[in-house]
Amino acid sequence: MKGGKKGLYLIGVIVAIAVFIVLKNKGLQDVTGPEKPRQEDTDRQRDKEDNQDRDKRPPSDEPGRETGFDRRAGNGKLILTKHARCRMGCRHIDESEVREILEKGTINERKSEPAARPDPKYALEGRTHDGQQVRIIFAPTDRGMVVVTVIDLDTDWSCDCK
Repeated sequence: MKGGKKGLYLIGVIVAIAVFIVLKNKGLQDVTGPEKPRQEDTDRQRDKEDNQDRDKRPPSDEPGRETGFDRRAGNGKLILTKHARCRMGCRHIDESEVREILEKGTINERKSEPAARPDPKYALEGRTHDGQQVRIIFAPTDRGMVVVTVIDLDTDWSCDCK
């Protein structure tokens, strides 16, 4: 190659490398995207979406039908964990409201863990007779229906439960 052609060739190679770097960096930006939201923010957003869809879903009334959840497990015996009792106190939810949600609440499949071991867990949601929108996590066992935790979906109560 002569001097002029060599210079053009070198400029062409440099331009090609620059274009490659620009395109590669643009691709990395697309992959990494904007800063990811914190887990708690995505959970809150998912809860809002669930709350908007809540009234569109009918309750699962028949045990073992689609979800495997039997509302009558343990012959109606309610077993409140220490954690659930504490959360109920903080959130002003009594046992009658827990039974009300167990009986009439809608299963939130996204928050349920039917394959959990040793006991499956089901998140039931609904409005209590005093107007609170709640989610209660139940774990049906042979001994009775274990109440794992109680959540008020509308109000973030301060609570010192451990």
